[in-house]
Amino acid sequence: MIGLLQRVSEASVTVDGEIVGRIDQGLMVLVGVEKGDSTNEADRLLQRLLGYRVFADENDKMNLSLKDVQGGLLLVPQFTLPADTRKGMRPSFSSAAPPEHGKQMFDYLLHQAQISHECVASGRFGADMKVALINDGPVTFWLQIKPADS
Repeated sequence: MIGLLQRVSEASVTVDGEIVGRIDQGLMVLVGVEKGDSTNEADRLLQRLLGYRVFADENDKMNLSLKDVQGGLLLVPQFTLPADTRKGMRPSFSSAAPPEHGKQMFDYLLHQAQISHECVASGRFGADMKVALINDGPVTFWLQIKPADS
């Protein structure tokens, strides 16, 4: 499972002209589900997202987590993240989970996030989404959690 996280001042997701998810300061995370991902990978990704220290402390060092700053978490499903772009001029999506499995894993991750963290919003799986954000820094990190048998 892949999480492309961006520290944001604010972020939102719009579907058909309606804002379906919005946060102020926090993390906007594009989530890609790969073949073989299970709830184990989703749990580990969530643990890392909530605990990853990307916010500045009193000494201006990235030493505080999302939980520490009580920031928002905006999860956005993104099928294209697992694409293989190593060759050719067109990405291959052979490592991406099939849509049904991707939705199941994204919904699980979202549900667990809502249980674990106070301010959680999301995009809509399978929708044509417009994502707006102000990247604070910019600060962007790629987190990839591979299945144990990989």
